[in-house]
Amino acid sequence: MTHLTHGMVLAAGLGLRMRPLTETTAKPLLPLHGRSLLDRALDRLQSAGVEQAVVNAHWQADQVAAAVAGRTIPAITLQREEQLLETGGGVARALPLLGPAPFVVINGDSVVLDGPTPALDRMAARFDPALMDGLLLVVRTAQVDGEVGRGDFHLDPMGRVRRPKELELAPYIFSGVQLLAPALFTDAPEGAFSLNLLYDRAIEAGRLYALVHDGIWFHLSTPADLERAEAAMESGLVKALF
Repeated sequence: MTHLTHGMVLAAGLGLRMRPLTETTAKPLLPLHGRSLLDRALDRLQSAGVEQAVVNAHWQADQVAAAVAGRTIPAITLQREEQLLETGGGVARALPLLGPAPFVVINGDSVVLDGPTPALDRMAARFDPALMDGLLLVVRTAQVDGEVGRGDFHLDPMGRVRRPKELELAPYIFSGVQLLAPALFTDAPEGAFSLNLLYDRAIEAGRLYALVHDGIWFHLSTPADLERAEAAMESGLVKALF
């Protein structure tokens, strides 16, 4: 069982597909059922026992700073990005603040509702640093309401990840929630780069794994996605399922 103490919420994206809602607002500050996406991510870290968190910000960074200023649990360090560092560069820059043990990274626009056991508890129980550099929370593409393209990953019976081959459909999509070991970032590039670069390296080494989510995940790319998620929360359907 990995004891989670540190985490990061990625809140620096431009949210272009969510316009016009993001023309004057950072995407993670958009509300869903009365609570911002960012607060939902930070609530998840808090409930998992995370004590220290980094939140990065670029678009409308002052708004993000104001939004996290009132939180004390977890204790938050705001990391402003003058130039966008992408997912990998943002986490790599935060490494000195994330400690020597595996840590949580959550996309600021990812809304995961737990099944019978909290997702981060399941992930912490599954993470094995001897075998893994990363553990991704994935969702069955067949259960996603919204556009998912060709999917992201295949899993072997042990949960090891591989990418789909050309023209192959993948049965799982990444939820935006992951546990990463600092070892994943060994010899990582400087500056801006995608975490996908490190995923591919870990896949090649057989050290990227995934866990299938047993609850609900909202795919939030466009205003229509947000409307659908709001309707699902309003209807009470989500509560009825769990």
